[in-house]
Order: sequence, then structure tokens, then C-alpha cells
Amino acid sequence: MKLKHVLPGLVISFVAATQSSVATAAEVTAAVAANFTKTIEDIGVEFTKETGHTIRFSFGPTGKLYAQIKNGAPFDLFFAADDKAPQRAIDDGVAVKDSKFVYAQGVLVLYSPTLPVANEALSVLKKANFRHLSIANPKTAPYGAQAEVFLTKMGLYDSLKPKLVNGESIAHAFQYVATKNAEIGFVAKSQVVDPSSPAYKNGQYWEVPQADYHPINQAAVITQKGENNPAAKAFMQYMKSPKAIEIIQRYGYNLPN
Repeated sequence: MKLKHVLPGLVISFVAATQSSVATAAEVTAAVAANFTKTIEDIGVEFTKETGHTIRFSFGPTGKLYAQIKNGAPFDLFFAADDKAPQRAIDDGVAVKDSKFVYAQGVLVLYSPTLPVANEALSVLKKANFRHLSIANPKTAPYGAQAEVFLTKMGLYDSLKPKLVNGESIAHAFQYVATKNAEIGFVAKSQVVDPSSPAYKNGQYWEVPQADYHPINQAAVITQKGENNPAAKAFMQYMKSPKAIEIIQRYGYNLPN
């Protein structure tokens, strides 16, 4: 008889605990630079497993995402491909002042499915025996801007300009090369070291020396919309966790100094 009285209490306690856990779980939305797509998706999976919070991502070129946030797009977090756009968001009053931090340092590579860029990158660029060279739009995508910096420093920009094909984002720039609509292109290292990427076993890449372009310090901020969202703050903290850092490095990013 006692057992019959105890079991309902246990059930009630279990249900209450479950409802409490669900009640504390929240959802966060993040605008994320296209180069970081696969990386942050993997981090998001681990974040949800560990915290119960869910996170939804929208991907695109940094410049366009910043414009959307400035115009009131309902994002809690902004992960840019540079550190300038998050600072502008703070200056414009659409992001929380003390929330900015550099979460990764991007690495620029020259990739081709057919050309010998791994050992002859500069020679391939100088000979220019290709129809199209893909880069991300330098006006909205930091990787494209740094590709221009590199080509200019090497004295190759003017000669190669007629062959340049601009992708809206680094994801589009990579797609041009992966589909062979462009024979060669400047892309993010994360796109060629991902085992699920078509570039992982197809073609070769050359890592552009860091000294030949400006550091691609990728920064994030909490937006004013996300300031009071506990899941937004939790995800920003999780980005600094050992698990998140391991994933970031696995995808070819450097850690900021």
C-alpha cells in the first residue's frame, strides 16, 4: 500500500523537473558569415546537446547581414567575417557594447580542382591560363577584400581583373570553383578541409601567406534584440569552450592572439 502512495509522488516530481528544464530552454537566432557555415552548425549541435537551448542560423556575406541587422532584422547574435562590421553595429547602437570578441581568425587559400596550385600557385596566377578566377565580392565579403589585397601586393590585380568572377559571398565564390564554372578561386580554408566538401578529395589548394594580406579577424556581438536572451549569452560563452575551440580549429581556422 505504501508503494502505491509513493509512485505518484515520484511521477509528479519527475514531470515537474522535466517541465522546469523545458521552461529554462530558449531559442536564439544568429546571423553568420557564410565562411563559417559548417563550423558553427557543428558547434550548434553540441551546444543544444549540452544546454537544451536551440539555435537557428542565417548565413550570408558579412556586409549584407550587417545591413539587415541595422534595418531591424530579428537576430540575437551577429558572427561576422571581420571585426569591423560588429564594431559598426555597436557604434550604430544595434549591438551590445561590451559583447564583441574575436572568435576565430580566417585563413585565405587558393583552390583549384585542376590546376597545380599546391606547389606552383604564383606561377599559375602569373601565366593565367584560365578563363575565370573566383573571389567573393570584396565590397561585402572580407575574404574577397583580402584576396584583392594579396593580388595587388603581388602586382597581379590589374592583369587578372578581367578574369575575376565575384561571388556574392565566399560560399558562392567556392561554388563557382567546385562546379568548375571557374577553374580557380580564392576561398576560405574551412571550405577545403571539410571532409564533406567536394574540394576535400578533388583538386588542391595553397595557403596564402599571412604576411601577404591583412588578418581576417572574425568577431561576434550580441545584438540589442538578444541582450536579454539567456540563450544568446549562453551561446557566446559556449563559443569559448574547449569543445567549440576544437571544432573551430578542426575546420582550419586559427585562434586569435
